[in-house]
Amino acid sequence: MAKAPVLTPQADDFPRWYQDLINKAELADNGPVRGTMVIRPYGYGLWERMQQEMDARIKKAGAQNAYFPMFIPQSYLTREAEHVEGFAPELAVVTHGGGKELEEPVVVRPTSETIINEYFSKWVQSHRDLPLLINQWANVVRWELRPRVFLRTTEFLWQEGHTAHATYEDARAYASRIHTEVYADFMTNVLGIDVTLGRKTAKERFAGAINTLTLESMMGDGKALQMGTSHELGQNFAKAFNTTFLSNGSEREHVWQTSWGVSTRMVGGLIMSHGDDNGLRVPPRLAAVQAVVLAIKGDEAVLAKVREIGAQLEAVGIRVVVDDRTDTPFGRRAVDWELKGVPVRIEVGPRDLEAGTAMLARRIPGGKEPVSVDSLAALLPGILEEDQALLLKQSRERRESRTVEVATIDEAIEAAATGWGRISWADLGPQGEAKLAEQGVSVRCIVAEDGSVPASDDQSGNIAIVARAY
Repeated sequence: MAKAPVLTPQADDFPRWYQDLINKAELADNGPVRGTMVIRPYGYGLWERMQQEMDARIKKAGAQNAYFPMFIPQSYLTREAEHVEGFAPELAVVTHGGGKELEEPVVVRPTSETIINEYFSKWVQSHRDLPLLINQWANVVRWELRPRVFLRTTEFLWQEGHTAHATYEDARAYASRIHTEVYADFMTNVLGIDVTLGRKTAKERFAGAINTLTLESMMGDGKALQMGTSHELGQNFAKAFNTTFLSNGSEREHVWQTSWGVSTRMVGGLIMSHGDDNGLRVPPRLAAVQAVVLAIKGDEAVLAKVREIGAQLEAVGIRVVVDDRTDTPFGRRAVDWELKGVPVRIEVGPRDLEAGTAMLARRIPGGKEPVSVDSLAALLPGILEEDQALLLKQSRERRESRTVEVATIDEAIEAAATGWGRISWADLGPQGEAKLAEQGVSVRCIVAEDGSVPASDDQSGNIAIVARAY
C-alpha cells in the first residue's frame, strides 16, 4: 500500500503545504529573476488542458485568436489616465535596446488594452466591422512585490479578450456572456470549482473600466481567490484612441468595449481547492492523465497485461498512461502518481493476473478495491464522472459551510478569519470597505439578494461578500 507523501499538513501551515505540493508534484520551480516561475511539464500539462477547454468556449462565443507585440510604447499607456495610474507601480520599462538608449521607453505589456485599441482604431471604420471580437493567448509582466508561484508572479500566462461593439447594450451583454457561458461554465464543469459570480466595487474595478464582473472561489483555508474577470470598458479607451465607426445613420460614433481574462492563477486555484495532505487531486475532465496503469513487477505477462489494459482504456476515450518502469520501486511510483493527483490508478501484479483482477485506486474519494480486468473499460467512464461531481460538491459545501451572515464590520472581520462574510452593501458602503481594508479584509464582490449578479452597485438588497484573499 502506498505511503502518504511527506507534505506539511494543511492544518499546520497551509502556505507551506502549497509550496511543498508544487515542488514535490513537480508542477513548477522559481525562476532566476525574483517573482518568475518555470512551469514544469506536468504543471504545464494542466495549463494546456485549461487552454484547450477555454479556447473552445471562447471561439464558440464568436471570438478569434490573434497576437499583439509584448512591447508597448510608453506613450500609449498615458492616453487613458486611470489605466496608467492603476498599472504604474507594476510596470517593467525598457529604456535601452541594441546597445543604445531608446528614443521612447517601451513597456513590457501588463495587459493589452492600449496596443489593441491602436489597431482597433485602424480596423474599425463602419458598423459593418462590428462587433470585433479578438482573443490573445500571451504572457504579461507585472512587477510583483509579494510573489507566490501561480498565484502572483512577475510574469504569467493568460488569455485576454478584447472586443468592440456598436452599442453599450451589446458590449454589456457580451461581457456578461463571457462571465457566465465561458468562465463560469469552465470553472464549474471542468475545474470542478464552485465560483461566486458578482460585480466588483468601484474601488476594486479594473483600471479604466466602468464595471468589472468577477468569479470568486473559496480556497481550502477559507480565503478567497479571484479566478477571472470580465470588464465593461465603456468608451474610455475608444475616446483615448479615437476608435470610431460610421453608424447606420451615417454619424461617426465611438465604439463600446469589453476586455476579459483568466491566467495561470487558475492552476493555483486548482491546487488550493482540491489538494489534500496526500497531494493534488485533478478533476477527471481536466486531467491530461485520467488513469495510470501500473505494473507492480517486471514479469513479462504483467507487462503485457498493463499494456493491453492501457490500449482498452484508450479505445473508449480515456486519457491513459501505462507505467511499466519496474526498475523504479512500485511504492515510489504509486506515491508520485498520488501526489500528482491522477484520478485513477490501476495496479496489476502477478497475483492479480492469476485472479483476472486489478487493484483500482481512486484518488478523489480515496480507497482501493479489486475489480475484474474485463470490466475496467465499462466501469471507468462512470467512475470518472462520479469523481468529477464529488469535487464540485466538496468545493460548494466548503463555501456554504464557511460563509456566515454578518451585520457589523467587526463581525465581518471575524468571519474572514475562517471563511467569508455576507453583509448588506447598503450598510457597509465604501466607508466600511475602507475600514475592512485596514484589517486586510476586502469586498470580493457584490451579489444580488437572490445570489445573482446585480445590475448596478446600488441595486436594492445588494450583498457584499467579504474575505481575506490571495
